[in-house]
Amino acid sequence: MSREVGELSQARIHAHQRTADGFAVQLRSDSSGILEVPEMDTALVSIHIGRAARMSCRRAGLSHTGSAVHGDIDIIPVGIPSVWQMHDENDRAVLMVFSQTLLNRIAEENGSHPQNIELRNRFMARDRQLESIAWAMKSELELGSPSGSLYLDGLALSAAARLVAGHSSTSVEQRRSGGLDGRRLRRVLEFIEAQLSEELSLSRLATVAEMSVSHFRAGFRESVGTAVHQYVIERRVERAKSLLMREGQSIAEIALCAGFTHQSHLARHMQRSTGFSPLQMKRIFAERMIFTATD
Repeated sequence: MSREVGELSQARIHAHQRTADGFAVQLRSDSSGILEVPEMDTALVSIHIGRAARMSCRRAGLSHTGSAVHGDIDIIPVGIPSVWQMHDENDRAVLMVFSQTLLNRIAEENGSHPQNIELRNRFMARDRQLESIAWAMKSELELGSPSGSLYLDGLALSAAARLVAGHSSTSVEQRRSGGLDGRRLRRVLEFIEAQLSEELSLSRLATVAEMSVSHFRAGFRESVGTAVHQYVIERRVERAKSLLMREGQSIAEIALCAGFTHQSHLARHMQRSTGFSPLQMKRIFAERMIFTATD
């Protein structure tokens, strides 16, 4: 996959894999500046990671400016050029690339007419299923793809099926009832990323959302698919993983920077989440360069 980069922007591809079915995935970061993506014969799906990133994008006669928060999804259909402007250094993403052949095959298997399949142009959308698939890919790439090609093949097919079912010309728009509205959810997720090393209570987050604690707790679970506490723990584990990829800090210091109360608190949750201790993760990351910047 090629991308034309404007003179003020630099892209870093930290890890990548591809399958025989016309799918590829990257872990990447883009510096501030202009990024021009030419018309391509593949569809692109970018899912933002970590700290909020201020950016603007123009494509298909539309423009959008805002802060991309963790889990925000951009879908760029086949044949649509785009121009991005990153206003800070926080743009990090899982980038998935789908061939039209793969999308057509999935559509045909699902009973649709493949010649009519066209993905919808999405700016900073939310999709819990697609997001979960992306995080599984991210973890696999970070660890050097230990599960082998068959595992990635399955994730790729799952992602393509979700795109066709939920974000294509053949999908039916579904109205979601309950949950947090987009403005509130974005504000809360951005706050969590910015304050991850600090004490984050339900009441504090409910205040950010301008809701009662009980309504916020229920709405967050409906929108994100997990309880507030569990989401914060997951983000702290990911922040700790990012810090473990860098030199200069002890595991005890990393635990505090990621918002854990002490080293054993981090160890317990990291072991539960990844199957590895912080020391084991640090050794794995020492063998391969992935993301060197804190997410």
